[in-house]
Amino acid sequence: MVRTYFLLLWTWTRAAAAYPASFALMNLLGFVTAAIDVAVILVIFANTTTLAGFSRDEVLFLYGAAALAFTICDTFVSNIDRVSSHIRTGTLDTFLIRPVSAWIQLTADRFQITRLGRILQAALVLGYAITALGLDWRRGWMIPVMVLTGIVIFGALWTLAGAAQFVLTDAPEVVNAFTYGSYQLSQYPLGIYARDVVRGVTYVLPLAFVNWQPGLYVLGRDDPFGTPEYTRFAGPAAALVLALVAALAWRQGVRHYRSTGS
Repeated sequence: MVRTYFLLLWTWTRAAAAYPASFALMNLLGFVTAAIDVAVILVIFANTTTLAGFSRDEVLFLYGAAALAFTICDTFVSNIDRVSSHIRTGTLDTFLIRPVSAWIQLTADRFQITRLGRILQAALVLGYAITALGLDWRRGWMIPVMVLTGIVIFGALWTLAGAAQFVLTDAPEVVNAFTYGSYQLSQYPLGIYARDVVRGVTYVLPLAFVNWQPGLYVLGRDDPFGTPEYTRFAGPAAALVLALVAALAWRQGVRHYRSTGS
């Protein structure tokens, strides 16, 4: 199944690479567009020295970790939100009769390799922040863990959004607000939000485990909201639970799908 997934990606990649000038330009455009978020952070710190008690480089670290996880998912998973158009037109039937998971086919459908520029931008920001902060490398093992945790969490959110389309049928804007909105929320220290919001993204929708809780551990910072110390290490468990919920929701959506008959 993994082999099939990468074969599908390679097919779309070869199609995009057939136009090298367009391929390079789109990657550059993705890089520049993603850099706008960093520019916003820099503008904020041109007018202040801290944000919720965090320095510029600490905020860039939190941003880079969330951005790297999100852009990887945006590149390799987000196409699942096209399921709404396939449901509406009846072409989802084609995916379901093939001997490959519909989830695999949909995430690989119209794969856009040109989004790699955004991944590179996020990786560069994270690398810069790690270098500038001079982090304690005894805590550095958490950095790849938090990125992988973020990938699973964002991937599960996109899967949940795709599963919701079986009920909503044609509401991609709603699910985009859910997925892209979650990413926007995680770009900054959660200390800037109200306590109830932080509780919600910790104990209900585990966005705090994308970069906030593990990030506090890496940075050696206390949680301003007073969550227990063990919470810093709960990210993989929270991601696993959300992934299982997403898998169940997706399975139920497919099972209850009714063809348009086209």
